[in-house]
Amino acid sequence: MQVTVTINGEERSADVEPRTLLVHFIRDDLDLTGTHWGCDTSNCGACVVLFDGEPLKSCTMLAATAAGHEITTVEGLAAGGELDPVQQGFIECHGQQIGFCTPGMLLTARALLDANPDPSEHEIREAISGQICRCTGYSNIVKAVRWAAENAPATTTTTTTTTGA
Repeated sequence: MQVTVTINGEERSADVEPRTLLVHFIRDDLDLTGTHWGCDTSNCGACVVLFDGEPLKSCTMLAATAAGHEITTVEGLAAGGELDPVQQGFIECHGQQIGFCTPGMLLTARALLDANPDPSEHEIREAISGQICRCTGYSNIVKAVRWAAENAPATTTTTTTTTGA
C-alpha cells in the first residue's frame, strides 16, 4: 500500500506492507536512520518522533495510520544550518554518551519546550520518564534541556517545518 506523510517538512511516499511499523517505514523506506529502533516493545523510547507535534514511540504505530500526518525526526530539528537549542544544549551539557537514546530525548525535549518554554526540573524529568538512558543518569540530560530553555531564541518556532535536504 502507498503511504504518504509530511516528514521534516517534506512530503514523502513509499509502498509498504500494511503491517509495517512507522519506525521501519521511517528508517527502511525513507532512509532516515536517526530514529533508532530499540526494544520493539515501546519501553525504551529510542524510536520517539514528533507526530503532529507530540512525542510518539514510532514502534507503536503502523505506517499506514500515519498517512497524511506531520512527522519530525531528529534529522528535522536543525534548520537553516543551525542546531536546535536542544541539540546545542546536549552538546554544551554533555547530555549524551553513547547516543542511542539521544534522538528520542531530543524530540521529547523539543515537544516539552514547545508546550512549556520554562519547565522545572520535575517537569523535564516527567517528560523524559518514558525513555531509558543507561549511560547518563539523566542529570546532564535535564541540564541540557534547561540550557535549551534558557538559551532559546525569543522567536523559536515549531520544528515541524524545515528545509528538505
